[in-house]
Amino acid sequence: MPPQPSNGTRASNSPVPTPFKPSHPFTATDSQIDSQAAIRYWSSIPPTNTGVLGGYPQVSRADLQGSANFLTKLKRKSFHYKNGHRLPRVVDCGAGIGRVTLGFLANVAEVVDIVEPVEQLTKVVTEGEEFTELRERGRVGDIWNVGLEDWVPPDGRKYDLIWNQWCLGQLTDKQLEGYLGKSKRWVRKGGWIVVKENMSTEPRGQDVFDEVDSSVTRADEKFRDIFEKAGLRIVATELQRGMPKEIYPVRCYALQPEAWEEDEVEDEEE
Repeated sequence: MPPQPSNGTRASNSPVPTPFKPSHPFTATDSQIDSQAAIRYWSSIPPTNTGVLGGYPQVSRADLQGSANFLTKLKRKSFHYKNGHRLPRVVDCGAGIGRVTLGFLANVAEVVDIVEPVEQLTKVVTEGEEFTELRERGRVGDIWNVGLEDWVPPDGRKYDLIWNQWCLGQLTDKQLEGYLGKSKRWVRKGGWIVVKENMSTEPRGQDVFDEVDSSVTRADEKFRDIFEKAGLRIVATELQRGMPKEIYPVRCYALQPEAWEEDEVEDEEE
């Protein structure tokens, strides 16, 4: 789910804008999500920044810089990670063509794993010239062509950062709660699960369904409720700056488990 205009329409592959649909008062918005329709849509777009960013390639620079600044602030307050040192292993979830990996995560991590259900998109990472150096140096780790609701990393693998951006709208509320709940087990002590997504601006806090890619845009309150149900706490959050005024606001959340696993109890005094 890329950046989207907040004025009730968005550009699709058709020249005619497609209306967004707030949910019917008696119908859960996420019940309209069709994962197969979403796969068909994302398989049909050009594997380029313009394609994956919904016709807004100009937002990429501000987005990547905002993400880098957000991580810098997290590391500045961390007992476990310091600025100037790469994170050992991170994962780019809903990675698409690897835009975030190439422009941000590969600059801050030794190895980046990738989760993306559409193989046509990840071919840019596995075959594209711009990723040649990262591949040859072993900086691109495992690549899974599977949806986040079904993804499970190898036993014992821990990530210093689990990055989720413009992809969680493809999951139902139940799937998202389940995925985030599982992710708690995969983040290393002191690490973060980051969610960076569009925010619904509906006046009554409604989620909004997008027929084009069969996704939902959630309200801040809905995200916070799901995080709590998944056993996660927000340690930092901020709005992305420098985005066009006509698109939905984009908010970044850094999350950690409410309680670390028994052998990884957080000691705030260390």
